[in-house]
Amino acid sequence: MTQRMPFLLSHLMAFGLLACATPPVWATNGQPDAHKGGTLRILAQSDAGTLDPQISYIALTKVLETPVYDTLLTYPKLSGPGAHPVIANLVEAVPTSEDDGRTYRLTLRDGLYFSNGKPVTVDDVAASFRRLFKVGSPTAGPYYGAIVGARACLQNPATCTLAGGVETDAHTRQIVFHLETPDPEFLDRLAWMHAAILPADTPVHDMGNTPIPGTGPYRIAEYDPTTQLRLARNPFFHEWSHQAQPAAYPDEVLVSFGLDGEAAVTAVENEQADWMYENVPLDRLGEVGSRYASQVHLYAPLLSYFAMLNVHEPPFTSLKVRQALNYAVNRHAMIIYRGGPAVAAPLCQILPDGTPGYEPFCFYTQGASPAHPAQNWVKPDMDVARQLVKESGMAGQKVTIIVPSEQHGSATADDIRNTLDMLGFKATVRTISPAIAFTYIQNTQNHFQIALAGWNADYPSASSFLQTLFSCETFHPNSDNSPNYSGFCDPKIDRKMQDAAMLALTDREASNHAWSEVDREIMAQAPFVPLSQTQRVLLLSRRSKNVIITLNDEILFSQIQLQ
Repeated sequence: MTQRMPFLLSHLMAFGLLACATPPVWATNGQPDAHKGGTLRILAQSDAGTLDPQISYIALTKVLETPVYDTLLTYPKLSGPGAHPVIANLVEAVPTSEDDGRTYRLTLRDGLYFSNGKPVTVDDVAASFRRLFKVGSPTAGPYYGAIVGARACLQNPATCTLAGGVETDAHTRQIVFHLETPDPEFLDRLAWMHAAILPADTPVHDMGNTPIPGTGPYRIAEYDPTTQLRLARNPFFHEWSHQAQPAAYPDEVLVSFGLDGEAAVTAVENEQADWMYENVPLDRLGEVGSRYASQVHLYAPLLSYFAMLNVHEPPFTSLKVRQALNYAVNRHAMIIYRGGPAVAAPLCQILPDGTPGYEPFCFYTQGASPAHPAQNWVKPDMDVARQLVKESGMAGQKVTIIVPSEQHGSATADDIRNTLDMLGFKATVRTISPAIAFTYIQNTQNHFQIALAGWNADYPSASSFLQTLFSCETFHPNSDNSPNYSGFCDPKIDRKMQDAAMLALTDREASNHAWSEVDREIMAQAPFVPLSQTQRVLLLSRRSKNVIITLNDEILFSQIQLQ
């Protein structure tokens, strides 16, 4: 991605990025000029897929679009205890709930403009929330389904009005949300990327490679998913809140796609690039740690890696097969593939360490079971695993493992293939591009059986893992936007998830414990195989200073100073 200083108005008109009206052009204020400017060069192994901020569910897209789009609320752009809870972004203040948690009143800031020069209005806000349902955003139902009128929108997206659910007043710039039932995480969800505020005239379909105007310090000036993405300065941006959306330092950002991890490390070491998005490859960690330690940045996101099992496709229609693979996987090998114990740890449950509601347990390790869990993973239990497969009657079936073509995936996939072979299956590995992997495995028409993937919390909550990945309402057959791609659905567990969420309104500690119980109940059904929890190991160039890593946005690259 690249960013530039404000273009001439005629240049903006030529690119179709400026409206006929010419509102004030704001400067990026509040920063020392000495470190502003330059081109930040980022390397990513593959493109980020669709640019549409209300549809994309890819971590890379979220990172790249954080300084492009804004939500009504956001998380502070810093790490540590102060990075939570949400703060005001496009609105003047964080609202307090009314009507026993069913009503929220917000006031839009004055003087906001999109990157096409149009002012941001309350009509844009209302249209953006309707668009969530019309385009089939993956989180429209689970995150915004409590809004009055949402159920009708989910049934008939094309006619969605959210009547009675989102009220606006242009004169006072007020937006009022009315909920059918209280949602203790509604404010967090107003800060989630799918709630990005877009122009009211944005088409109600996936915009794909076509950028949509945003309100952040950058605009997407160019995108070719086969080669690069370029960010340029948004000439109509002014800093309304440094903690919410700070003005940017680099003039432009250029993201180049296609370089493998080995070549990317070399490019950053040679100062040919400033940041490689993916983790440093395992075989380069020693070199980077000894020679470039001052350029390495480690942090622990709420991120886990796993093998997702499709409960609608044999042999994983069998609970015993799913449990067998959980018993048989060698998680010690899994952490070696992710960089070793210095940066990775075995994971035996859905919630990673650090998530609200995390209480450690392990059903599937030697000497343990769902009825008698261990505290931590110890070693595989092949005897139990083989017995379960024998009882299932599924032995001998063919299994294809879907794996994104990223640096750690092939070794993990080969290990799991060998494990499946030892259990009596005929396993093969199919590698596909990371750009389409998540879309592919979400769509039931592709009939995947097992897929390697990772999941980073949308925001710090147990629901971000448990409800998003395993609730009935996030399973959408024949859709590319179905984050519950295991297809797991248990109405009783869904009700327990709802109860755990509602409990947070009165007793946060009890709510966290209730989420832990949900974690256990889902793992007893084994719709996936947790593998490891890892830290991010990032390498930046010597000239990249002021590296800020946030709780929810990874590296805030708009704040990197090129020296």
